Amino acid sequence: MKNNVMRKKMADTIRFLAADMVQKANSGHPGAPMGLADIAVVLSEHLNHNPKNPAWLNRDRLVFSGGHATGLIYSLYYLWGYGLELEDLKEFRQLDSKTPGHPEYGHTAGIEITTGPLGQGVANAVGFSMASKFTGAQVNSDTADLIDHNVYCLCGDGDLEEGLSYEACSIAGHNKLDNLILIYDSNRITIEGTTDLSISENITERFEAQGWDVLECDGHDYDDIDATLTTAKANTRPTLIIANTIIAKGAGKLEGSHHAHGAPLGEEVIAEGKKAVGFDPEKKFFVDDDVLARFRCAVEEGDLLEREWIHRQKTVPLMEQNEALKALENPDFSRIQWPEFDKADATRNTNGKILNAIARAVPSFLGGSADLSPSNKTYLNDMGTYPKGRNIYFGIREHAMASIANAMALYGPLKPFTSTFFVFSDYLKPATRIAALAGIQQFFVWTHDSIGVGEDGPTHQPIEHLSQFRALPNFYVWRPADGAENVEAWKTALEMSKSPSAFVCSRQSLALLPKAVKGEASRGGYLLASDANAVITLMASGSEVELALKTKEALNEKGVPANVVSVPCYDLFIEQEQSYIDEMIIPDTKKVAIEAARGLEWYRFADEVIGMDTFGASAPAGQLFEKFGFTVDAILERIK
Repeated sequence: MKNNVMRKKMADTIRFLAADMVQKANSGHPGAPMGLADIAVVLSEHLNHNPKNPAWLNRDRLVFSGGHATGLIYSLYYLWGYGLELEDLKEFRQLDSKTPGHPEYGHTAGIEITTGPLGQGVANAVGFSMASKFTGAQVNSDTADLIDHNVYCLCGDGDLEEGLSYEACSIAGHNKLDNLILIYDSNRITIEGTTDLSISENITERFEAQGWDVLECDGHDYDDIDATLTTAKANTRPTLIIANTIIAKGAGKLEGSHHAHGAPLGEEVIAEGKKAVGFDPEKKFFVDDDVLARFRCAVEEGDLLEREWIHRQKTVPLMEQNEALKALENPDFSRIQWPEFDKADATRNTNGKILNAIARAVPSFLGGSADLSPSNKTYLNDMGTYPKGRNIYFGIREHAMASIANAMALYGPLKPFTSTFFVFSDYLKPATRIAALAGIQQFFVWTHDSIGVGEDGPTHQPIEHLSQFRALPNFYVWRPADGAENVEAWKTALEMSKSPSAFVCSRQSLALLPKAVKGEASRGGYLLASDANAVITLMASGSEVELALKTKEALNEKGVPANVVSVPCYDLFIEQEQSYIDEMIIPDTKKVAIEAARGLEWYRFADEVIGMDTFGASAPAGQLFEKFGFTVDAILERIK
């Protein structure tokens, strides 16, 4: 039997560290950390992790989907010994501190993934679990496991109300992710009041219907929490633990109140709370030596766990599997036999051939589509089905797909891609933003890229999406004009380990670009065709590059010298030195950008942007390009 007196002292330490952090910053969320403190203490006893090496592959993953509960998060990482100091807690939410308002991957040691927008962490936890199951399928043997860790996620009412959590938990149940444990902080409080105001569904039945086991415990009873976690770890399906808690536990008159969710408690309430549990009300950010010693056991225990794991790799049952793990962790891109293309084709088709070439050479490359692989051309031939194979069937769950893949990319050795129609990128925008913010190398394949979609009409014709994603920092949108540019895009993106990339591909066939004048697509933009003493520069991407070349020919026939700049990646092009940009887009020429999209970003360079000013229409693609002015004659008229 554990010492519950010490457990309570440890939990109370977390509570008032969090309260002091929020009070000093005059900003933050004290309620959830105080309500979850008891669970955090017991979870510490179950969690396998190594503060000396936060990147140990076989560690348990702990995801805080309620990213606003940073008072709890940073208290734990300080107490466990991840390198945070009390001074860092005192700088909570301050400029350039290690303790920002929401957890950020790569900024604070131990943080597994950036969360904040509710629901993201639930899907991320599913992603970590899915990544572990795939990796385990590659490296575990019949007699010994190299990958055998658990994934824990702390979430609240808000996370479970988000549609994202429905998508993610559905796929988790479908795949029987038995190492996934979702701990639901059921305090029945939202910002506006009680949960009765907005939700009345039966959470237990909802999760059971999705193929989960559901357990319930008193979130302040240490032995009950312990027993529930023990049961959850033995389950053969993903487990939801409904932990009944009181928000702001220990906060006196604010205990259980929605007013404690997102505002400082006040000095008087904190002092009274400390006094009630036997703490000195005058001491702030105080941690008793015996409490710190108990938490810091994680350092030596975690180091021992990792050493045992390393030794396990050297045993006979796992020697061959260890080689498989090394192959996952050390991809050799030089082994990729890049395809060559000798005829006009849709870039969704050329992209499909490239995906298969990468998969044949890189065993960590896997992914799937939101039920569109025949249209997206993303099926990996002869690669099997997840979890043993590399084709993941995400179903029509775009948002969950992208959030799951974010976690898979951060898991360690994996390089995931996801795919859907470009217009449906709206459904996964929050996850793409997190990928860019956190520097996650996920590969997004988005096909059916413009009004060229044709008869499906304006609901399926993306016109504003290129501009949206080009506006996203650290996100690289590639819109190749042919297969060769598509290859260069992938070569470049594979080396960009701290950035997500998107490949925006056409449904319709595109002509091969002139091979004799191939340029530096890897720099985002290059001079594709040029005339001496050019007076006009035509800029374009994707399907409109062919149109720009034809327009140049027509201008030449009229005696007008012109240049054509292909810009497969606007985001990368604008990062080049100004001298290179001026070589491509000669300053004293008249500059015209052509793109079957809104194209507002082109005004950075262009005197005239020939783009979409309205939504599209339902008709064959050729008729639409003519209707909206994407013909040589229409462009010549605009130029004149």
